[in-house]
Amino acid sequence: MELTVLSVVFALLLLLGVPVAFSIGLASVATVLYSGMPIAIVFQKMVGGMQIFSFLAIPFFVFAGELMLYGGIADRIVRFANSLVGHVRGGLGMSNVLGCTLFGGVAGSPLADVSAMGSVMIPLMKKEGYDADYAVNVTTHSALVGALMPTSHNLIIFTLATTGIASVSVFSLILAGVIPALILTICNLVAAYYVAVKRGYPTRGQFPGWKEVVVSFLASLPGLLIVVIILAGILSGIFTATESAATAVFWALLVTVLVYKTLSWENFLKACAKACKTTGVVLLLIGISSAFGYFMALYEVPQKTGELMQSVTTSPWLIFLMINVLLFVLGTFLDMAATILICTPIFLPIAQHFGMDPVQFGIVMLINCALGLNTPPVGVTQFVGCAIGGVSVGQVMKSILPFYGALTVCLALVTYVPAFSLWLP
Repeated sequence: MELTVLSVVFALLLLLGVPVAFSIGLASVATVLYSGMPIAIVFQKMVGGMQIFSFLAIPFFVFAGELMLYGGIADRIVRFANSLVGHVRGGLGMSNVLGCTLFGGVAGSPLADVSAMGSVMIPLMKKEGYDADYAVNVTTHSALVGALMPTSHNLIIFTLATTGIASVSVFSLILAGVIPALILTICNLVAAYYVAVKRGYPTRGQFPGWKEVVVSFLASLPGLLIVVIILAGILSGIFTATESAATAVFWALLVTVLVYKTLSWENFLKACAKACKTTGVVLLLIGISSAFGYFMALYEVPQKTGELMQSVTTSPWLIFLMINVLLFVLGTFLDMAATILICTPIFLPIAQHFGMDPVQFGIVMLINCALGLNTPPVGVTQFVGCAIGGVSVGQVMKSILPFYGALTVCLALVTYVPAFSLWLP
């Protein structure tokens, strides 16, 4: 009965529009009151869930991303991407894909990616005659690659959500996301080109020459180096994954203040404020989800869910398909961090039972969550993109299938071909 109270209260509060963090917390409190346990358990689990040293990486990665967002790195990345593919049919769309991928690598946040690249590329694409829905779809789907990049704080959240279930190192997860990120970028390029050809978008100028490619690459290199620094630093043992986040902040300040000289004092304060707000939201979710996770473990939710799924089928292929569908549906209602924290304790044991590696499951989880970011009713990246493009969500959804297809192909490859995520780790 306690499990029923936990589930029903949580679902009702979500349907009433109560924020996810408060829905989780109130459902936990209701369960404690019904079961007669001391209410202090909820607060003990909340505080304990946030008192983990590795969580220091989250505010640092978030702050580094905001500094790069407000520090003018996006403009140089756009120039480099344009020099490579801007001359082909639908070239601005393909430039957008590359630009979002590169900026996502240094910012590590799909939302920051859409905000930065969207504000540059979406108006430019509309000015050049591209439809607004195409510009928004290209931007929002390409930005999702940021969730798999080394600077993504969601990687840290997943590793901590696996505590007590499996041993997943941050570095293994960072390496595991590299090839899927590359695959997703290629799929997005194909989708952008396909739609551009189908709609008859024109070519845009001539190839500017390799000199322009080299010059624009060198101009964007200081910002792009953050990914190399993080990977090389962890791999060589110079610093830990947590220390790499602090290094990312130092490098972001160095590049935007001393190299590019584009970070004003006003924008620095905006970056600080935004990073504090995002960190507060994420840590609140982590703390409350720790209490929620305690009750899910206490009432054997993962075991019961696994038994229910096995009563339907025992085929690993179908079980993985069911997990993907459920993660996608939940991701359309929940924030990315909340989905990771709530669903990992439930579905990771099931995936492991049927032979999926925890690191591989982490990438599957992140891709599903990223897909949810672009799907109403939550769909925060899509809402931001639509606001920048001045187009309705309904109009964007009408032409979204080729881009959904790109993400689905990547998700299927990562789910059913373990080497794509496990070869590098």
